Amino acid sequence: MVRIRSGKTGRTTRAALRLAVLVLAATAVTACANRSLTTGSIGSPAQKPVEQMTAVELEQALGSYSKLYEQRPGDKTVAMAYASILRMNDRNEQALAVMRKAAIKHSDDRDVLAAYGKALAGAGQFTAALDAIQRAQDPTNPDWRLLSAEGAIYDQTNRSAEARVRYQKALKLRPNEPTILSNLGMSHLLEGNLKQAETYLRQAAAQPAADSRVRQNLALVVGLQGRFDEAEQIARRELSPQQAEANVGYLRQMLAQQNAWNLIKQEDKKIASQ
Repeated sequence: MVRIRSGKTGRTTRAALRLAVLVLAATAVTACANRSLTTGSIGSPAQKPVEQMTAVELEQALGSYSKLYEQRPGDKTVAMAYASILRMNDRNEQALAVMRKAAIKHSDDRDVLAAYGKALAGAGQFTAALDAIQRAQDPTNPDWRLLSAEGAIYDQTNRSAEARVRYQKALKLRPNEPTILSNLGMSHLLEGNLKQAETYLRQAAAQPAADSRVRQNLALVVGLQGRFDEAEQIARRELSPQQAEANVGYLRQMLAQQNAWNLIKQEDKKIASQ
C-alpha cells in the first residue's frame, strides 16, 4: 500500500488524486526494481554494460547469447549472462528457466544462487527469490550487492522498514554507492515521500559511478512533482537520441496524470484561501 504523506489531513479528494498518481509510480518502480538487480558488464561481445545497451543492441546480444548458451549450456558464466540479457528484454520466465537449470547443476555456487534469486525476483517469485539470495550471502563476508538486492525484494513485498535496514547495511560496506542510494530513493517513492526520494536520488546521481538508470529514476521523481521540463532534461542526458526518445516517451506516459497534479494544486489553493 502506498502511504501518502501530506501536511494537511481530511481532504479526501486531494488524497485520492495523489494516491492515483503514486500508484502509477509504484507500478513503474516495481518494474524498474526488477531490472535494477542487474548490474555491471556481462562480458558481451561489445564489452558494454547491459544497462547502457540500446534496444537494438539488446536484441543483438540476445541472439548472440542464445547461440552461445545452446553450445555451452553447462557454463555457469554463459547462463548468468544469458539470463541477464533475457531479463533486460523482459523475458523473465525464460531467464528463470535458464537460471533454474544452472542452480540445479551448480547448487553450491554462491554466484549462481545470487543470479537465480534475481531471476526469481524478476519473475515475481519474491519469497523464493529472498531465500535464494539469503543462501547466496556469506554471513562472515557480506556482499553489498546481495544486501541491496534483498532490500529491493523487501520493498516489492511492502516491507519498507526491513528494506531500508538492508540498504543501510549495504551503504556501510559500500559508502555512496549510487545503485544503493537509488534503491533507497525509490523505496521512499513507493511510500509516497517524493521529497526524500529526490534527496537520495540526487545524491546517487552526483556519484561518478552513477549510470543512466539512476538518472532516469531521478527524472521520474522530479516529473512526479510536476517539474516535467526539468525531468525531461535529466532524462535526455548522456543517452543516444533513440534511448532519450524512448525514456522521455516513458516519462510522458508515466506523467500523463498531469491533470491530476493540476487538480491537486487547485485543491491546495482552495484550502489555503479558506
